[in-house]
Amino acid sequence: MGGPGLPQRRRLVTEVPGPRSRELLARREAAVARGVSVMLPVFVTAAGGGILVDADGNALIDLGSGIAVTTVGNSAPRVVDRVIEQVQAFTHTCFMITPYEGYVAVCEQLNRLTPGSHDKRSALFNSGAEAVENAVKIARRFTRRQAVIVFEHAYHGRTNLTMALTAKNHPYKSGFGPFAPEVYRAPLSYPFRDGGLTGQQAAARAIDVIESQVGAGNVAAVLVEPIQGEGGFVVPAPGFLAELADWSRSAGAVFIADEVQTGFARTGAMFACEHEGVVPDLVATAKGIAGGLPLSAVTGRAEIMESVHPGGLGGTYGGNPLSCAAALAAIETLERDGLVDRARQIGERVLPRLRATAERVPAIGDVRGRGAMLAVELVEPGTRRPDASAAATVARRCHEQGVVVLTCGTYGNVLRLLPPLVIGDDLLDDGIAVLTAALESLAS
Repeated sequence: MGGPGLPQRRRLVTEVPGPRSRELLARREAAVARGVSVMLPVFVTAAGGGILVDADGNALIDLGSGIAVTTVGNSAPRVVDRVIEQVQAFTHTCFMITPYEGYVAVCEQLNRLTPGSHDKRSALFNSGAEAVENAVKIARRFTRRQAVIVFEHAYHGRTNLTMALTAKNHPYKSGFGPFAPEVYRAPLSYPFRDGGLTGQQAAARAIDVIESQVGAGNVAAVLVEPIQGEGGFVVPAPGFLAELADWSRSAGAVFIADEVQTGFARTGAMFACEHEGVVPDLVATAKGIAGGLPLSAVTGRAEIMESVHPGGLGGTYGGNPLSCAAALAAIETLERDGLVDRARQIGERVLPRLRATAERVPAIGDVRGRGAMLAVELVEPGTRRPDASAAATVARRCHEQGVVVLTCGTYGNVLRLLPPLVIGDDLLDDGIAVLTAALESLAS
């Protein structure tokens, strides 16, 4: 059995991966397309709290949450109960054919929770890429313009349009073109690599590129991650997002926040835009929205959302009833169990330890993040040159010791932490101790 009833302690009974996982890996290689890669080849049989149990009986500390998806924990009790109740009632009708209350209830919650008190509407989809793509569709329809502004290091998905929106070539874009047109890239605020630019200065630099190379009157949307995800957990300098939002409105463009990875309490606020007091016109969400079931959404100003004609939005599985039941339970769990505060506490507990480690390890160029979305950027000591091999080494050592950490970044040199918000302090401390030891080994 999985769920929060699992013992919350790290336990290794074989090497990682063990013999049973290696057997399953051989089956995977014979049956699954190689383009679907695997970071850590352990096959999970149960999960709950902050623990993943593999096919060999190893209990690993989960500091990845399935890339920020199982924010409320794997098989969270409310999610399990609501999904069982729903699956016993019905599994699918297609909301566009015969609707059901769960879809409406999720939209009501999204309209309530997303930043801003204005009148809102929502539409539900399946994946983060679908949400982003539909947000762009809506913005283009509303503005009657075509150009979309995105940023250096951005990641927005793997569909044709979202590959165009994404910055990093390999592995996301290499060999898959041609890509969708009318996508333009502006410089980001990246404090570690910006030479001391303030948020306002970085925004002015980006706006100058937009106005001179695209033209304000052509811009349908400015699309930005409030904290970048795959690009390296880059936290823009204060003021950057607000300046962009103000410029977008003055230019008649739609300001879209991609909160796919940052949303639903991950950063110590329900949505990362709240840290900057920014109210987007549209918000794209997914990942942590439904406790592990596939669901995504676009939520935004009613006049923008309602500009699309009936039938212009949708999809066969969008807002599936099981996912909607899970989302309602996940939102209830976030609010009733105080998980926004818990995310903040995780950051307050972990960041000082990572920063203290950075004092001892010259390869650590930067420690950053908010709440339970934290990162360590590794460089060649004494420089700012990215060191992807060091990040891979640290990740491998953590994996061998039973701690799941992820890497990211345009240069592959960033270690990222996304623990489930229900992880206990003892387990979190154990995982961070393994990570800091692996980091310190770089200095030996």
